[in-house]
Amino acid sequence: MLTILLSCIALGAFIGFMAGLLGIGGGVIAVPVLLYLLPKAGVAPEYLTHVAIATSLAAIILTSLSSARAHHSRGNIPWPLLKIMLPAFVIGALGAGFIAEMFSASALKQTFAVFVILMAIQMMFPVSPKAAERELPKAPYLFVAAMIIAVIAALMGIGGGILLIPFLCWCGTQMRQAIGFSSVTGLMIATFGSISYIIAGWGTIGLPDYMLGYIYLPALVGIVSTSMLMAPVGAKAASVWPTARLKRIFALMLILTGLKLVVS
Repeated sequence: MLTILLSCIALGAFIGFMAGLLGIGGGVIAVPVLLYLLPKAGVAPEYLTHVAIATSLAAIILTSLSSARAHHSRGNIPWPLLKIMLPAFVIGALGAGFIAEMFSASALKQTFAVFVILMAIQMMFPVSPKAAERELPKAPYLFVAAMIIAVIAALMGIGGGILLIPFLCWCGTQMRQAIGFSSVTGLMIATFGSISYIIAGWGTIGLPDYMLGYIYLPALVGIVSTSMLMAPVGAKAASVWPTARLKRIFALMLILTGLKLVVS
């Protein structure tokens, strides 16, 4: 357990730094590394992907909370929109853990790998949508869209901003408000998604010690202990380092990681 804890402390530092430097979520980094580390903690292959995704999702909670507070202080969060979409985010995120139970670990891993490759391609060839001159869809359509985004995000162990921000900009929301709104919804998805993975994994036979449902607590503690500390360091480095070039290099690494997960 000590080896896993120390490894995840280092992983958390890297996640926090890269999040500040490149503006990326931690799940896309955490899940592949956890897929490598968790077998050393005794996580059986049939539960490996579920535990990696659940642990990654739980680690996002504190990061999202910090981001949401910062955006709230700047007035970037359109709270009336949250009243419409929040129930859908809760339902979608809570359902994700039980939906994941329908997939084998191998199928879930390959689905995540394909998602990582698509994210990396978008990172290499970024699309920065501007707010379109159109009104937001009616409440039922927003509800359905929010629920779909929450399910995908919680299934993949991410906060969901990469899906939500383009959608809101396409619907006419200003970019700063879309990003601020995404920080809050990321917190909701991570929180309720984690709860669903806790319930879905509760009492599962064959998991190692120190589990909370499908969440492996030593890895979670290690990641969150350093990720929030290093995010400001990464943000400061972003003003000096060539972030556009680094983002493309990192995206290429993600593509290779995704391809390896597909064929492994």
